[in-house]
Order: sequence, then structure tokens, then C-alpha cells
Amino acid sequence: MTLEINRTPTSIFETPEAKQEFNWRQCWYPVCFVQDLPKHQPYTFSLYEEPFVLFKNQQGKLVCLTDRCPHRAARLSDGQLIDGKIECLYHGWQFGSDGQCLHIPQLPADAKIPVNACVSSFKVVEHQGIIWVWAGENETAALELIPTLTDLEKPGFFSTDYMRDLPYDQTYFIENVIDPAHIPISHDGIMGNRNDAQPLEMEVIESSIAGIRGRYKRLRTPQQFWSELDFIAPNLILYKVKFEKRGWLGGVALYSIPLGKDRCRILLINYGNFFTWKLKYLPVWVDHIMVRNKILEGDLQLVVEQKAQIERLGKSLKEVYLPLKTSDVLVLEYRKWLDKFGKSLPFYQGYASAKNVGMGECNQNAASLDRFLQHTQICNSCNRAYQVTNQFKQIFIGVAIALASLAILTDNPQLKIAIVIAVIASVGLAFGAQKLKIQFERSYTRH
Repeated sequence: MTLEINRTPTSIFETPEAKQEFNWRQCWYPVCFVQDLPKHQPYTFSLYEEPFVLFKNQQGKLVCLTDRCPHRAARLSDGQLIDGKIECLYHGWQFGSDGQCLHIPQLPADAKIPVNACVSSFKVVEHQGIIWVWAGENETAALELIPTLTDLEKPGFFSTDYMRDLPYDQTYFIENVIDPAHIPISHDGIMGNRNDAQPLEMEVIESSIAGIRGRYKRLRTPQQFWSELDFIAPNLILYKVKFEKRGWLGGVALYSIPLGKDRCRILLINYGNFFTWKLKYLPVWVDHIMVRNKILEGDLQLVVEQKAQIERLGKSLKEVYLPLKTSDVLVLEYRKWLDKFGKSLPFYQGYASAKNVGMGECNQNAASLDRFLQHTQICNSCNRAYQVTNQFKQIFIGVAIALASLAILTDNPQLKIAIVIAVIASVGLAFGAQKLKIQFERSYTRH
């Protein structure tokens, strides 16, 4: 699936009118960015609560299997990789790239491995820096259905990536990001300004089983340009901007995967041909802790509580919401899209209908603001920076203790003063490392 910045006569949303139910199995889902996949260990994820494990075989080819050993249902991702095969940590059963069991230590050397001692395998590919998995049968996988950002591959374009797990289902994430009206308020001071909150003119250009094409513009200032905002089913929201006078093009691609009933993962790509040199050369982890995390956390708790309120009421969104034509057109169109096409989804919250929704058993308040588990732990850049920061903190503390001991033992007054200064400097550096370490752990909260 190719996404163009400029509108073309042939729409990516053209589909047979007879097909009126979205088949979530016949889709590609984004798992993680290529740089965030561990090189020498299994990587686990889920899709609608179905567990998967991802790894690379000896040839460096990506492999995706059901994350469940057929022997006693242990997680294969808890095991290890041996010669490109994944070994179950429980009894040592080993599985190859196609899910076939290749070794069972408990069987005699001349015994045949049972035919049903296998796990399902799934098509998996790398595309534009993202690892994608096909949820259906391998032979039905169609590479052209992977959303492609054509501008991203043009000379002069630059992009930044960000990934995070969120404690609510995918439909609430999509509702949140298909709503430009909330940005000046929820993200005031970070990527918006509450003084810019105003009526919007919003249009649904096209809506079909493949998604929604929309656009919006501000009404306060005359001759405002249109911003394009599309939903490409089932997992992409795409903002596109164009400044023709300066030749600037860019956008924000917000991919998502429904991990489970109250969990989703987002993969965000900011791209354009107008990025400043500072952003281009800024370490990824600095961008994440200073900007991306704060943007996502600006309304994370609000969405968690919004979802909880709706589920406690036990009513449809049609009965709960009071939508405005000057802010909520695309939000409503998405929820109505779920009503019309989403009946096969394992769970969803439409505008007038819902399926398998309800309060999860986890503590939503505790789970909602955990930057370390939701981002740092799964982001290669932030995780490495976190580990290095922690190591430096321990080193500085150790140096301070050693120098303090030396200061006590020395009788030279000048040397003692120099050592005390060094102790104070080491303590200051340890304190600075601790302050930085906290940035990888604690979430931003609005006041």
C-alpha cells in the first residue's frame, strides 16, 4: 500500500463495495523498529492477546512463531537461541524457522519426532525501518499492502522514530491521535499552545473499508491551508503537511498494534525535508526523554481515565459523547467506521456498538504512568543510555568513597584539600547521573 502526499485520481481506499467486514487477519502489523530488535535473544509480542516470538536464524532471516511450546505450553521467548533455532527453557525442545520441532532431548536417538510437535509460523518482513508481521496464512501475505511513506525515501528527507506501549486498547489510541483539536490544550507548552485552541473546519473526503481520508484547517486565521489527516485501516494515522512557498513537505505517521484488550503499542515516525541540523544530530535518547515521552504522557492518564469512565457507565459512546462539528468530525467517523466494518475484530469500541469491552483486572492508575516499562525497556537507544548512566552513577559513587577514604588517611594538607574537592566533584557527577537516570524512569505529569 503506497501513501502519497499529493492526492491522486486513484485512491488507496478503493475497494469492492460488496466487502463489508474488515478481515483483521489479512493485514500487516508493525511489531517494532529494526534497531529495537535484540540481536541475540528472542523477542516477544502479542496481537489481540495471541502470543508471538520473533528472532533471527543463522542466515540472519527474521522468523516469527507462535510463542507457545506444544509440549507443555511454556513461552518459547523465555528460552534461548542455539544455532539459529529457538529452544524452550522448560525441557529443551528446539524449533526451526518454519515452526517444525527439530530436537527433543527426552526422545531416544532413533525415535521420530511427533508430527504435531510444531508451532505455527508467520510471514515477517522489514520495511522502512519497521518489522512487520502478517497475521494470516503465509501464502496470502501481500507485500503491497504494507503502508509505504513514499516521501520518506526521497533525497533530503529526514525522520525520527519513537516506540511506546500504552495501557489502553488501540481504538482509544486512534481516537486520541485522529483528534487535532485536543493538541493545543493537552500538549500546551510542549507541542501546542492553549491560546491556539479554536474552531476547526473538518471534512471527511472519503470513507470505506480501507480507511478514512480527511482534512482540517483552523478558522480563526483567514486563508489557512488544509492539513490532511488519514486513517489507513487497521493501524495507521497519517498527518501530512505542505508549505508550498518554501517547498517543505512532511508528516507524522502513527502506527499501532493491538497487543491486547487493554494494551497497544505505537510506533511513531516524524518525517520531513525541513528538519533542523540540531534535531538531525541530537542523540535519539535525548529526543525521547526531552520531547517524545512528554508528548505521549501529556494525555496518557486522561485517556486511561476516559476509557474507565465509559466502561463504568456501560453505555455506548453515542449516549455518552457530546460531539462538536468544529472538533470531533473525524473522531466520530472513526468510531462509526468500527460500527460498520469492525464486527470481526476480537474487541472494539464503536460509536453505537462495542465488542468484548470492559474493565481490565490490572491497576490502571499504576500501569498508566510507567515510562521505564512502556518505553525505556523496549527502546534500544534509551535502554543503552539508561544502563550507561546507571554504570557511571555507580562509578562516581565508588570513586567518591575511595577518595574520601584516602582523604582521611593522608596527612598532607594541600593534598587533602585537592582530594576533598575531587570527592565533591564525584558526588556532584553521581547526583547528575541520578537525575538523568530518573528521566528514563519517571513520567511527565501535567500540573
